Amino acid sequence: MKHYLLFLGILLALFSCGQTPQSPHAPKAMVLMVKVDGVAVPNDGSLGDVSLTPRICLEFSREIALDKLSLASLAYSGGELTARVTDGTVLELTPAEPLAPSTRYRLGIAAGESFGIDLMEGFVFSFTTAYDPSDKFPRISDEDLLTKVQEQTFAYFWDYAHPGSGMARERLGSGNTVTSGGSGFGIMCLPVGVERGFVSREAAAERMRKILRFLATADRFHGVYPHWMNGDTGKVIPFSSKDNGGDLVETAFLMQGLLSAQVYFDQPEEADIRAAIDQLWREVEWDWYTRGGQKVLYWHWSPSDGWAMNMKITGWNEALIVYVLAAASPTHPVPADAYHEGWAQSRKMKPSVNGPLFFAHYSFLGLDPRGLSDAYCEDYFAHNVAHARYNYEYCVRNPGHHAGYSAASWGLTASDIPGGYTASSPSNDKGVIAPTAAVASLPYVREESMEAIRTFYYIYGDRLWGEYGFRDAFSLDNNWFASSYIAIDQGPIVVMIENARTGLLWQLFMQNEDVLRGLSALGFSRQ
Repeated sequence: MKHYLLFLGILLALFSCGQTPQSPHAPKAMVLMVKVDGVAVPNDGSLGDVSLTPRICLEFSREIALDKLSLASLAYSGGELTARVTDGTVLELTPAEPLAPSTRYRLGIAAGESFGIDLMEGFVFSFTTAYDPSDKFPRISDEDLLTKVQEQTFAYFWDYAHPGSGMARERLGSGNTVTSGGSGFGIMCLPVGVERGFVSREAAAERMRKILRFLATADRFHGVYPHWMNGDTGKVIPFSSKDNGGDLVETAFLMQGLLSAQVYFDQPEEADIRAAIDQLWREVEWDWYTRGGQKVLYWHWSPSDGWAMNMKITGWNEALIVYVLAAASPTHPVPADAYHEGWAQSRKMKPSVNGPLFFAHYSFLGLDPRGLSDAYCEDYFAHNVAHARYNYEYCVRNPGHHAGYSAASWGLTASDIPGGYTASSPSNDKGVIAPTAAVASLPYVREESMEAIRTFYYIYGDRLWGEYGFRDAFSLDNNWFASSYIAIDQGPIVVMIENARTGLLWQLFMQNEDVLRGLSALGFSRQ
């Protein structure tokens, strides 16, 4: 038997008033389970990626009668529904017309008498329909698509760079706040821009000179730059109340970029660039950040609060490059013991695959993991492949039933989320996908990353693609797409796509003799 019902809005007041008076003859019952397209949803829960013609089944603890339906007991935010009873205890609802894509719907049944039962407790839930799967842009070749992504993302560091300093702004809308680590990533994009024809070599060299002039006079703390600086004045902008001095990790990211640029700008007329980089590199006092010769490096030092933040740089995380560069310094090197006792935690560390994907990106923008090994990892490239694949397979498995997770849409890393920012990973899954995670993993899982790039551009591109490439993150659970771009997420996209295509930045960084000496001092070998 079929019966057609029309509910014009979510009438939440129905759950507290206006219910049908209870009858002494109606047996008491409960909602045992609710499924949408075969997937269970809890009371007051939500479900994403639902089809446009969902099958909604409410199972009760007793048999129900459709002809005893009380309209006041149901609230639905959609339009017309078709209802029928199956197996005596299951109310099956389906939309009379396909629902709108990427739209959140809410359905509830109030406690009280209806369907010939006296429902002891109400049940309410919501679901979001799937994204429109049609292409939003014309299809082009994969190679052209990769170039397009690189060029559009490169514009963040070229067109949106701070006009006075040339440094990368922290994020879209951050004004004069520039970032040391994000600028290091942006500097690594300059050789890509030249080689791909986005800008001329002469223009890139002039941009490099502007950045170097700024860095020569900006605040440093024993040669170490702060996380944030004012792009006009070079003065530190505190990252937090006591984080108002040197940030060794961000400085390492900056130095990784500068040393790569030093190798790239190798023409006679570019000698001033090489010399300026060499001076900044030599002035970083890595040994100061051992806090008096301890066998570990410290992340922060403040001129007002000293070592109050007390954060040791220990692995496994994004900071491997810090120890490589600290050992490589020609003027202020750190002994290998700091690496083995500090970073490797008394030689007990093993790289993990469960963390956010930036662990496989930030240190390896220049540091070539191919055939790279040491006492703690037999093959860093194989490890990064395993990390990317673990992240991918988790999203395909999708234990949290998040909308949009699939083999064609994946990637968990640090990014904006609705209402905040977090380092997403399989152990900290907020239902938010960050394009940089999958895109920057292209050297490791090429087919899986390429499929994600296609989906992000062609399917989600009407909301995810903008003037500086892919926006920072999205959550189909919440029908939310970030409006933001963040330097440390945009940089790895350009650099790691290029490393997958030509290995350019890996080749540049690994030509630096200091870097090679530092790797050797720490016991690394290369096949």
